[in-house]
Amino acid sequence: MEVTHVNTSVKFSVIQDFKEITKMRLSLSVVFSSIAGYLLGVDVISGVDLFLLAIGGYFMVGASNAFNQIIERDLDKLMDRTKNRPIPSGRMTVGTAFSIATVFTLAGITVLYVINPITAMFGAISIFLYVSVYTPLKTKTPLSVFVGAFPGGIPFMLGWVAATGSFGIEPGTLFMIQFFWQFPHFWAIGWFLYDDYKKGGFFMLPTGKRDKGTAVQILLYTLWTVVVSLIPALGVTGTFYITPISALLILVLGIFLMRFAMRLYKYRDGKVAKQLMLMSVLYITLLQIIYVADKFIRLWI
Repeated sequence: MEVTHVNTSVKFSVIQDFKEITKMRLSLSVVFSSIAGYLLGVDVISGVDLFLLAIGGYFMVGASNAFNQIIERDLDKLMDRTKNRPIPSGRMTVGTAFSIATVFTLAGITVLYVINPITAMFGAISIFLYVSVYTPLKTKTPLSVFVGAFPGGIPFMLGWVAATGSFGIEPGTLFMIQFFWQFPHFWAIGWFLYDDYKKGGFFMLPTGKRDKGTAVQILLYTLWTVVVSLIPALGVTGTFYITPISALLILVLGIFLMRFAMRLYKYRDGKVAKQLMLMSVLYITLLQIIYVADKFIRLWI
């Protein structure tokens, strides 16, 4: 009985470590964005392409996260929220993590290439920017968030590229929406985890402090996020557009997002910053659902 218990525990630990090294929840949320972009761009849904996009997308994001944890393993030991990750805790060796990251990278690019070469190209650009540029800059300059917004903005538009095999105003708009969204989202995280990030030497806030200047920038970028999200209603983004009803729903959603940003400006409190972060996740998720629902309701009508 004891041997069975130990084996079960070991298996559970391995699975948990795999989920942590690839940041499964984050990876799945990125895959969700890619699928939403695919559904927006496709004329006839291909179950095979949709499956390949989900698998390839997970591989690419998982690889980025694994490489990131390898590079930051010594810094992760210093922070409460990361010290129990597989590598700093000693449960996983750097070699094992590197093998996972390498296999995921090669598999991800290959799977995305099967869909079409341009999708694989953007996937490769995303992982390169995240690992080779964004990650090293996190301990050097607050501009790291700006740099990180580029790979962070790719998944939504990657889905459209996978569906159409081309890049244009439509996927460019999807990129712009998720690009601007990165700032209030990650600055809110940087705010309520400020003390922990400080232990690791990370510069996550635009002014380097939880001050009025940072709060103003969060407010401004939140406004830009909402404005850019409404651009498809103006009919200037090619074949990607939304109806006035969907635009109204997004505006209401944006007002709620702005309300939390304004509360952070007013109170400059960690609890409010966390609420803003959670609202930003809800915002981008519901936004993508509204976009997709708008398209298919129009098709059915």
